[in-house]
Amino acid sequence: MSLPLPPSGEQIEIVHGDQRAWVVEVGGALRTYRVNRHEVLDGYGAAERCTDARGQSLIPWPNRLRNGSYRFAGEERQLPLSEPARRNAIHGLVRWSSFAVAHRESDRVTMRHVLHPRDGYPFMLRIEIDYSLSAAGLAVTTTATNVGAERCPFGAGAHPYIAAGTPRIDPATLRAPGRTRLLADERGIPTGAAPTEGGEHDFRIARTIGATVLDTAYTDLERGADGRAVVELAAADDGVAVSVWLDETYSYVMLFTGDSLPEPERRRRSLGVEPMTCAPDAFRSGDGLLVLEPGESHTGSWGITCRHR
Repeated sequence: MSLPLPPSGEQIEIVHGDQRAWVVEVGGALRTYRVNRHEVLDGYGAAERCTDARGQSLIPWPNRLRNGSYRFAGEERQLPLSEPARRNAIHGLVRWSSFAVAHRESDRVTMRHVLHPRDGYPFMLRIEIDYSLSAAGLAVTTTATNVGAERCPFGAGAHPYIAAGTPRIDPATLRAPGRTRLLADERGIPTGAAPTEGGEHDFRIARTIGATVLDTAYTDLERGADGRAVVELAAADDGVAVSVWLDETYSYVMLFTGDSLPEPERRRRSLGVEPMTCAPDAFRSGDGLLVLEPGESHTGSWGITCRHR
């Protein structure tokens, strides 16, 4: 085995026509996705470590959990504070875990991991993340199965950053389906909700992002006849348009313009679009929270398309 090893572990390439994607061992994450010569994702290189959750899956909860604590089945649980500055547990427990290839074809790969019981989450999940390329673009299907003896709380999310080929996202146009946004405190924990209609967070009709700062969770999503909600980021000219679609299992989506990222060069360079099955802090609030019985599975899909307008 040659050294040094890639920080994100094994690199798995899948190909379909002019599309290429790289999925990695660490977190079973999506490192890059390229259509023709366009880098659809603001990803990272094979020799780099993932930062800012780029392309990672957020399981068994997305976003933040206040104080890392919650009550389930009559017991208080305490998770490590993985966002210590805000005293939160953030983005689940599998981002840095090793996933194995369960199935592979030239245009498809399924990554598998078993999340074993631990302090704060004494439950057991088998997680499979399937990445596939087709003429319709990239599709990501996540299945989580409770393989333990107890019922367990569950939520899922993903954290791609999409790019439309502009150096900054300010001149790009954004269309997003949220009719309601979650209000949040300085720790990123929801405190209420408000309609987006007519406000600076209303992107249901495509418009330029400009100076708008987004670190905003949306729900009550407008959907097409196929049940999908769509977020689209497009270059201001007749260039590239990148869309992220969410099936009906994803009731929330987080949009993030990156203004608070620690690396100044990455701020407002791309748009974080985070499908979420539940709200931030759902282990405490119950908003969108799923409870899986022993042997029960949950499956949800989202994906990305890229087109030249």
